[in-house]
Amino acid sequence: MTQVLEKYSGYLAQYEELEASWEANRLPWLAQLRGHAWSRFADLGMPTARRGNEKWKYTNVGPIANGSFGHPLGLDPNDYIAPDLIAQAAPWQEEWINLVFLDGRFSSSLSTVSLSNGVYAGGVYAGGLGGIPAEHANVFRQHLGQHALAEEDGFTALNTAFLHDGLFVHVPEGAPAPALLNLVFATTDRHQPRVTYPRVLVVAGPGTQLTLSESYVSLTQEPGFTNAVTEIVLEENSQVRHCRLLLENQQAFHVGTSRVYLAQNSSFNSTSFAKGAALGRSDLHCLLDGPGASCTLNGLYLTTGTQHMDNFINIEHAKPHGTSRLLYKGILDGHSRAVFGGTVLVRKDAQHTNAHQTDKNLLLSEDAEIDSKPSLFIYADDVICGHGATAGHIDAETLFYMRSRGLDLATASRILVQAFAGEIIEKVEPEPLRDYLEKLYSGAVSAPGISLGGTP
Repeated sequence: MTQVLEKYSGYLAQYEELEASWEANRLPWLAQLRGHAWSRFADLGMPTARRGNEKWKYTNVGPIANGSFGHPLGLDPNDYIAPDLIAQAAPWQEEWINLVFLDGRFSSSLSTVSLSNGVYAGGVYAGGLGGIPAEHANVFRQHLGQHALAEEDGFTALNTAFLHDGLFVHVPEGAPAPALLNLVFATTDRHQPRVTYPRVLVVAGPGTQLTLSESYVSLTQEPGFTNAVTEIVLEENSQVRHCRLLLENQQAFHVGTSRVYLAQNSSFNSTSFAKGAALGRSDLHCLLDGPGASCTLNGLYLTTGTQHMDNFINIEHAKPHGTSRLLYKGILDGHSRAVFGGTVLVRKDAQHTNAHQTDKNLLLSEDAEIDSKPSLFIYADDVICGHGATAGHIDAETLFYMRSRGLDLATASRILVQAFAGEIIEKVEPEPLRDYLEKLYSGAVSAPGISLGGTP
């Protein structure tokens, strides 16, 4: 522990400053949760050792561990950003419920406030961690930090140690489905590298429906480190549609941890998009802990230059009659590198599970690299499970056929790349969010470097 604290002395000073503030200690039980998390971080540190550490075998977090990042404690998140900047940087529709966070802190002045205290029609709560109404406070305490555990990993422990603001969403039983919840986490320009700790807890009550989008964006070209944790709880018969966008600048480091708990007959549908950050990591774990639970996980990542993108996706079937589908696609250019790893785990009692995972990658450069390692661990004997991974270049014969029909090389290549990405984008709802992503990726793949080879 002493060696860890010496190495991360900057984080220790920031933690002590946070603990000395009144704001951080307004909820005694939360202060206790943070204290436990800090102890775990002091034991674990960051996963810099890659030998014998399968979870981080292909991703070097040394630049994060050795970096120096200031913490924006005490900054007012309401007084230094024009609202138009947020709408330009992230998906935005006035009819959505837009909830904005600056440097990890909730900004009420930039967010949509339909009713006072974050309470919307039907009793839905969506707002910051300060002043949560009494009828929602017990649910908040019951679930916060209980799914993304500090024991698991140093990054989760560090996020929890600095947890003093964030977003809580609770859709109670009987509440109508609210408009799309658009969560925007923006890093601002403070003329120094900084670390932020976005934290989200979403609880969908029995029989409810919810659609939400998480966007991580940079309002600066400065380097920085975003350490984000999201917990999503689906109670019986609930349905959640979820979209996650990583759009930070190409000097940023981003580690995102998501934990999803599914009760009986609940359904989780998530689509992940990533095209920002020098180093991006998405760690998603779905626990299907009720009979008949189902999840569908789709992802699309685009890397260029020397970017490094790591998707670590795990699905755990703990009860019978569960269904899961996973499809991730990567488009890699330049000298970039992507990693896809993770497992489908079927426990002994999870009979009649139906699960499949697939990772497909399109390499636009001879210098791009993908490490893909999907895995199945099956301990039940009555299941239907499968997995697969492919990687390759734009097919030369298909490209020749399109050029023989009068298309130039750049146009033909762009159409093929956009078709490859379109299978993921077309799954997104609602339509305005899908349109935003189509434009985003259309521009990003408009002029790929062409490398010919086999079909992915």
